[in-house]
Amino acid sequence: MLTRAQVLDAALRRLNSDPTTSMADLAAAIGIGRATLNRHFASRDALLREIGERALDHWDRSQQETGMVAAGESGDPARIRACLSDLITWFVDNADQFAYALANNRMEAMPELVERTDRLIDQEVAFYAAAQRAGVLRSDLPARWIEHTVYGLMIAAREALRRGDVARRDLDALVLSTLLDGTTGDSR
Repeated sequence: MLTRAQVLDAALRRLNSDPTTSMADLAAAIGIGRATLNRHFASRDALLREIGERALDHWDRSQQETGMVAAGESGDPARIRACLSDLITWFVDNADQFAYALANNRMEAMPELVERTDRLIDQEVAFYAAAQRAGVLRSDLPARWIEHTVYGLMIAAREALRRGDVARRDLDALVLSTLLDGTTGDSR
C-alpha cells in the first residue's frame, strides 16, 4: 500500500506531464483505485492545496537554507553572489518537481496559499534589491521584475529539461548566466 507521500509524489508527476488529468485518471496512473485516492485527498482542491503547501514549504526552506535574508542584509557582494548561485541551484534542482505548482493558477484561489506566496516573494524581492545595491544585479531594473525573471527562468528550465533541449548538468550555469548576463554576450 502506498503512503500518502508516495501518492502525492505520483500525482504530482502525472499532473506535471498532464495538468488536466482527472482524479479518476490520476488514480489509474498511480495504480490505485479512485476510492483510495479519495481517502488520501477528498477532492481535487484538497490535492492541489497539498501540492501548493508542499511547494511553498520547499520554497521557504530554500530561502532559509541558502541564508538568503542574512546574505542580503550583509551587503557583501561575494556573499550575495554565492547565495544567489545557491538559490538558483536550489530552484533548478526542483523546477520539475514543482512545475505544476509554478504554473497552476487555480492555487491563486486559495487565500492562505496566496498570502504565504506573497510573503516569500517579498523576501525574495528584498534579496534581489540588496543584490542590486551590492552591484551583483543590474540596478536599473525593478527588483520585482527580477523576481518575475527568475520565475520565468524556472519555467524555461523545466520546459528545456522536459523537451530534452539542454543537459541537466548544464542547467544551473545556463540559468545563472542568463540571469546575470542576459543573452547579449556581455559577461562579468
